[in-house]
Amino acid sequence: MSLEKAAIAVQANAYAPYSKFKVGAAARMDGAVYSGCNVENASYPLSVCAERNAIAAGVAAGARHLEEIVVVTDASPPSSPCGGCRQVLREFCRDPKAVKVIAINAKGEHREWTVAELLPDSFSGAELP
Repeated sequence: MSLEKAAIAVQANAYAPYSKFKVGAAARMDGAVYSGCNVENASYPLSVCAERNAIAAGVAAGARHLEEIVVVTDASPPSSPCGGCRQVLREFCRDPKAVKVIAINAKGEHREWTVAELLPDSFSGAELP
């Protein structure tokens, strides 16, 4: 299944009773596709974004290297990942200038960035001892 089809399929499973903002994401990590949707909680800070759930699914399966991610929302233009998700995407990039982040919606609108464009001068962990 393509990343776009996987993201669209999982968006339907999003749990968004508060915001009504359903998000699906599909990430290619180490050659395999992992999907995730947003899961809200009445205690808002406990909610988890689709992008982070897709990455977590990959990590749970043993993947460590993000190659590309597609995010689908109903927003027009398509929404970019939040700041927290941008940092998590960066964590799993070998080369943030090469990893594409693609945002789409049902209208066929499309936006694309690299992780480096979304999070310039990022904290990568290389700074840690």
